[in-house]
Amino acid sequence: MSEVKIKEFSAQIGLPVERLLDQLANAGIKGKNAADGLNDDEKKTLLVYLQGQAAASKKVEPGGRSRTSSEIRQTSKTGAAKAVQVEVRRKRRVISRNGPVEQRTDELERLEAEKKQRDIDRAKAEETRRAQAERLSAEKAAEQAKREAEEDASRQRALEEEQKRQQAADELAAETKAEKEAKETKQSNAKPETKASEKTPAKGTPATQEKKPAGKKNLAGSELHVRRKHRGNVRRPAPARRARNLQSSIADQHVFEKPTAPVIHDVSVPETISVGDLAQKMSVKAAEIIKAMMQMGSMVTINQVIDQDTAILLVEEMGHNAKPAEPDILEADLVQPEDDGAEAVARAPVVTVMGHVDHGKTSILDYIRKAKVASGEAGGITQHIGAYRVSTNSGDVCFLDTPGHEAFSAMRARGAKVTDIVVLVVAGDDGVKPQTVEAINHAKTSEVPLIIAINKMDKEGADPDRVKQELAVHEIVPEDWGGDTLMVEVSAHTGQGIDDLLEAIVLQSELLGLTAVDTGHAKGAVVEARIERGRGTVATILVNRGRLNKGDIVLVGREYGRVRAMLSDTGQSVNSAGPSTPVEIQGLSGVPVSGDELLVVDSERKAREIATARQSQYKDIKLAKQQKAKLENMFNQMESGDVKTLNLIIKADVQGSVEALSDTLEKLSNEEVRVKVVHTMVGGINESDVNLAIAAGAIMVAFNVRADNASKKLMAKEGVDVHYYSIIYDVVDDVKAAVSGMLSPVLREEFVGLVEVREVFHVPKVGAISGCYVKEGLVKRSLPVRVLRDNVVIFDGSIDSLRRFKDDVNEVKSGYECGIGIKNYNDIQPGDQIEVYEIIEQAAKL
Repeated sequence: MSEVKIKEFSAQIGLPVERLLDQLANAGIKGKNAADGLNDDEKKTLLVYLQGQAAASKKVEPGGRSRTSSEIRQTSKTGAAKAVQVEVRRKRRVISRNGPVEQRTDELERLEAEKKQRDIDRAKAEETRRAQAERLSAEKAAEQAKREAEEDASRQRALEEEQKRQQAADELAAETKAEKEAKETKQSNAKPETKASEKTPAKGTPATQEKKPAGKKNLAGSELHVRRKHRGNVRRPAPARRARNLQSSIADQHVFEKPTAPVIHDVSVPETISVGDLAQKMSVKAAEIIKAMMQMGSMVTINQVIDQDTAILLVEEMGHNAKPAEPDILEADLVQPEDDGAEAVARAPVVTVMGHVDHGKTSILDYIRKAKVASGEAGGITQHIGAYRVSTNSGDVCFLDTPGHEAFSAMRARGAKVTDIVVLVVAGDDGVKPQTVEAINHAKTSEVPLIIAINKMDKEGADPDRVKQELAVHEIVPEDWGGDTLMVEVSAHTGQGIDDLLEAIVLQSELLGLTAVDTGHAKGAVVEARIERGRGTVATILVNRGRLNKGDIVLVGREYGRVRAMLSDTGQSVNSAGPSTPVEIQGLSGVPVSGDELLVVDSERKAREIATARQSQYKDIKLAKQQKAKLENMFNQMESGDVKTLNLIIKADVQGSVEALSDTLEKLSNEEVRVKVVHTMVGGINESDVNLAIAAGAIMVAFNVRADNASKKLMAKEGVDVHYYSIIYDVVDDVKAAVSGMLSPVLREEFVGLVEVREVFHVPKVGAISGCYVKEGLVKRSLPVRVLRDNVVIFDGSIDSLRRFKDDVNEVKSGYECGIGIKNYNDIQPGDQIEVYEIIEQAAKL
């Protein structure tokens, strides 16, 4: 005999549990609650009772139809209520009470199915009604918009008609005035005045006639001044037509008239601009700018400075035309013509060596230069851009050696911008790697020719064909395969193929036809910059055009100065440098940024003015970006809660390392921890850096630099955390570990045991107790559990009681039987499984 829970049975027939319990009690089945079971006999008894109730409550009409009536009170729009009688007629099927039990059960199931279908039909009707309401609302909105457009057009037409009437009235008034003046002139000519007539009025002329001021004559009553006896023959002029409340365009010039169309301004936007100045340029109130910025998701004030991109977007959003501002007059004077009449001569090619880390870029240059640079680099990897001019049998070549580590992506990008040819070094035993692909993309972006050097051919595992196949995937096809890319197999250890590589470089440079003017003011680019004790700021410059001389006044980015000393790549003092020549110069006011342009100017005053203006502009741009970042961080924190911040101060030996470290470390930020570089600078650690670290609570990262004695004492006294590094790998690993330590621990579930339910006992006032057998692991009273039925989780909770025979126990191991009571769950059945698990906290990892 099957049995089902009353709670489940109520859900099946769509009836509340309380009502089902009342019906069971009325049918004679008393003492039941929601957790009790209901067998087939009790279901039959309930069915008989319900059929009897249904037969008693309905009136059976002839033909087997039942009729029920009800009253619905409906409220109208005016507030009055009225009663509506609703009558429902249904065809009734009479089932014999003495019929088979199966027939009555089928009838009950049919009634339940009909009820569910009625619910589905009712839901569909409601959805249809809602869709119709939305459609009617949309049509109403469209009609309203159409009416408003028609009203606007009507007002515009009325305004145009009014202007036409005003113009006609002005023309009429002007014509009338002209006619009157013509008549007065004619009268005065016909009757000349005399002195006597001036003193004594003529006979028949009014003696008290007043002379009316100009502009106030009554056109309707004015007459010609003639003798009275001829007055009757004079035709009186027709009175002027009164204007209907029309005013001349001169009368009300002080009254403001709203323009009929919006005024569109052409706004010139500089790199930074305050909100108040931008509002003045657009002729709007600053409050409107602030409101528009709030709608764009930014909170600003009237004096806040915003960057150019944000300002242009805001101007276009408000319906005006935006364009970037023209360069300053001082900046415009710096633009030098590329061809000033001087004759261009052939120059040496600038070759940048790129590739993945530890593929042998610097080793190839060492063999060419017959020097040992790689051994001098920390960790055996290049961490700076090196510039060398090498004399070969085929001619001079200027080489730029770039780092291969992923952190130095910006360095490689700069190297590709100032170069003529890119030599991509790929290890024959290692193949194409991520930084190899990145170097290929840099070369394609800069549109410079590419030469592939397959290195380490002296090793046993070198396979040049595999390298060529991997490069072909990235559209780099060698010449012997029908492509246009030169590929040379070399070995930096034995010197194999080095001469062939140099010949390929010279051949490619001859095809390019490289020329430059070697006279006049020099123009170049900053390759690297640093601060040295006793020498000050030292910048490595690659001259592109003209000739750089010792004593020239130069402008480099935001810095300026006079070239006090100039050294070649070999350390020799030189007085001038021509195109494609790398030199180190001293005498700049500060450390320039790698990649800045060098220009020779005529006067130091001019260089100082431009450098000061650039520094001020840079500060405004930096402030605008910081403010934007603060606002974005504020909104992010409002959305995702508190975000932990790891503040860092970076001091390094050269500008390129500062840039690489800043970009790499800030990329370690995530949703929970943000890495913020508070300050960066080239040079050793001083007291100002330590005080800033104390104020910001920052950790100091010293890359190839050290602190002076005063700074060491202050750091020891204040407990400032400082870390010294010479290899960039170690910096990234340590910061990554610090960020991982600040992350919230990860919660992980661990399986403990599996229990099989073999029997269920219902204990009064206790509930269902399952007799179980521990199949795997063990059961602990304190651990959470899941109830599985057919490998599907149906309940997640905890153990209420755990017994072994009549004793309460804390745990039961595998192979033993036990009794388990689960808290707030009594629907457990034989064959179910109980899974025991444990939640463990684990340190998060990046």
